[in-house]
Amino acid sequence: MTQPASQVSHEADPARKAGKVGNCPDPQGVLDASPGLQLDVLDKLHNQSVLTAALFDKEMMCELVKLAALMQLKRFPVGHALNDRIMAAAFFEPSTRTRLSFESAMLHLGGKTISVADAKTTGVAKGESLRDIGQMFNSYADIVAVRHTEQSAIQELCEYLRIPLINGGNGSDEHPTQALADWYALLKWRPEIAFGELDEKFRLNIGIIGTPGNMRTVKSFLMLALLFHKNINHITIFSEMADPLGDDIRELVKSSPISIDFSQNLQQSLEYLDVIYMNAIAFLGDGYRFFGDAFSLNAESKLKDDTVILHPLARGEELSVDLDETEHNLYFNQADGAVWIRQALLLAVFGRLRDLVPAEYLA
Repeated sequence: MTQPASQVSHEADPARKAGKVGNCPDPQGVLDASPGLQLDVLDKLHNQSVLTAALFDKEMMCELVKLAALMQLKRFPVGHALNDRIMAAAFFEPSTRTRLSFESAMLHLGGKTISVADAKTTGVAKGESLRDIGQMFNSYADIVAVRHTEQSAIQELCEYLRIPLINGGNGSDEHPTQALADWYALLKWRPEIAFGELDEKFRLNIGIIGTPGNMRTVKSFLMLALLFHKNINHITIFSEMADPLGDDIRELVKSSPISIDFSQNLQQSLEYLDVIYMNAIAFLGDGYRFFGDAFSLNAESKLKDDTVILHPLARGEELSVDLDETEHNLYFNQADGAVWIRQALLLAVFGRLRDLVPAEYLA
């Protein structure tokens, strides 16, 4: 995919001097493409729980991305925006990036955090129900970010919960804020995906390596991809599994406005893919299975010059470190941007934007 003439390159040299590696698109490109926040759109998130990527429509996604870009560029101070709020980070499943980025986002906004980093340290180890734990969160925090191995955990926690809950990954079901981070990276790379209309020859061909039915990041990424269907030409899902779709995502694919097909041969498809989304860990009911190098990429892979790679991390053999120093590497920027997009989400859920965003940045 050749860069559209109307797309200004915002490759950030200062970012490289700051020690960042790989493709580091400048957030200013998002603001150039669509200046002015529409706070009435973001107001819809006030006091909302974020359980699924289906919560977000294209308009809301675009406004969150613009808000994240403004904060990443430090256009206005946010350090005291949530100084009267506490977030409980309840991670009943191991996590590095998601838990730390939620906590970092809250701290950057002046809020406070309390954490569960191991289910063995909670009442769950004594047989306490998630429903009762949800009741306790009402007294201890103003919002809770949760990760759990079980799909049903989010609904069980919500039964008695009166504060907003953000799903940080539930079993093999969904990971909606990871998908926000994925698309924040992609929209900084090519803002016209969301804020313009690409000529047919510039529309994206996306390869998704993984199983949407068993990989929560893949499922949520695919759900948000459908919001930008006018600028996506084709999606190919690469999987070893004969049936990589769960029942709910199968219905979504059937009704998709984007052409979606399936393949077991990644290498033969590299010559036309503009974006490659990778994951290698699937939850198959009895635990996590690593698919290793079944679909692997390295510096010798025959990628197009402008192809970018996303990966929610942690990675294994499927994504070689010899791609880290190349422009194909959008996965580090993807991880970096997670803090900013989660800050944007927290501010919207707490309803703090109207007193925070200067008038000059409003539509």
